[in-house]
Amino acid sequence: MIATIVTSVSIIFVVLGALISAFAATGLIRLRDVYSRAHAAGKAATLGAMFLLFGAFLYFIGTEGYVNMQLIIGIILLLTGNTKFDDLAVIIVGLISGAFWALGQGYQLKSISLIGVSKTMPISTGLQLVGTTLFSAIFLGEWSTGIQVTLGLVAMVLLVIGIALTSIKGKNEASGGNNKFGKAIPILIISTVGYVVYVVVAQIFGVDGMNALFFQSIGMAIGGLILSAKHETSVKSTMWNIIPGVIWGIGNLFMFYSQPKVGVATSFSFSQLLVIVSTLGGIFLLGERKDKRQMIGIWAGIVLIIIAAFILGNLKG
Repeated sequence: MIATIVTSVSIIFVVLGALISAFAATGLIRLRDVYSRAHAAGKAATLGAMFLLFGAFLYFIGTEGYVNMQLIIGIILLLTGNTKFDDLAVIIVGLISGAFWALGQGYQLKSISLIGVSKTMPISTGLQLVGTTLFSAIFLGEWSTGIQVTLGLVAMVLLVIGIALTSIKGKNEASGGNNKFGKAIPILIISTVGYVVYVVVAQIFGVDGMNALFFQSIGMAIGGLILSAKHETSVKSTMWNIIPGVIWGIGNLFMFYSQPKVGVATSFSFSQLLVIVSTLGGIFLLGERKDKRQMIGIWAGIVLIIIAAFILGNLKG
């Protein structure tokens, strides 16, 4: 019943948004002076787009049980004027970045379902740091001196060792755990590719991450819808996901705000310190059991990953 009501309301918003956009398009053709035409275009770019986004947000909840807080952030950015509809590069980069984020997030969640949060997050974080940092250093020239290259390579080694330590197998772990871990690794590699492209694509094309956030949210919504098309969930569990969605959205906003000031490698490296919270949260809050040997490996691995992140975070050229 609730799903039907939510879906019906979403359809109303989508139809209203489409009608407003259609009327605005008609106004662009039929109105006589440039000021009236600009007014019509403004309605399509704000009210029409806002209704369409909000309708899509509700539709995902009602039919797929999927909450996309990025759409809400997109609406906020639209209302505050931080959106550029006249720059094709910003639009394309935002859509591509958002779609690759959905790919990274979707496959990361698949890995979590196989091997848990406490194993997935350190490996995922380490791989993302390696991929993003190497790309930024090689293609964006963020390592310009011999000292930076040397320290960067040291950080890479620490990351690899840290990832290995967090992946130590428990003494009493069943052989099935090896099979799950083997399945999770290629999934995490795909996830890493998605996250790396999501972070670096704006810098490659010289697009301000803040300007691309609105279109990025649309790309995330489209990618998320495709990846979750066959997933069934309840409205209650979906609504609970709003809380981490809001928290993630705020963090994402500040990460992109910092990139032009400190560089991709620095901003992304510090943002990945979330590995502390996620890994320990998986163990102590979600009850993922680890033996003494694994706990020592996880703690040592986290320390090495954090040290590597701080090294990378201070290599801005």
